[in-house]
Amino acid sequence: MDYSFNICQKNRELLAKLITSHSLDALNTIPQGFNNNIIWNIGHSIATQQLLIYGLAGQVAPASIDFINKYKKGTKPENDVSQSEIDEIHKMLFSTIDILREDYHKGLFISFKEYTLSTTGGVLSKVEHAIQFNNFHEGLHLGCCIQLSKLVTT
Repeated sequence: MDYSFNICQKNRELLAKLITSHSLDALNTIPQGFNNNIIWNIGHSIATQQLLIYGLAGQVAPASIDFINKYKKGTKPENDVSQSEIDEIHKMLFSTIDILREDYHKGLFISFKEYTLSTTGGVLSKVEHAIQFNNFHEGLHLGCCIQLSKLVTT
């Protein structure tokens, strides 16, 4: 599983670079034809990780329920995100993967509720599947962020 955690770490480093290389305005900009922005995609990546892994394992997620509800599947940006929230998201990119790695190695994820993915039809039947699928999901949103980055001013 260390390989899967390393992939997530690298993806999150790329997402963090998008935060640090864009202005507050650019991170919040929703280009014409889109329904979200760079910072929503990054927050969504974190929230989805929390739900797929902690939620399906019946564990309390490290991220707050308010954060998860703001960025979970089916949401979209309702308001601009403040600089302090962007700073918090930036920290969470790394703290949530560090906590997950620790929790996994502690054996926290004993039970797991099987889940059929709406995007691929695949089935997550154990936490390792959720961790691996999460990398795929975050890669999709990294691609969205890269595309959005080309459309907004920095």
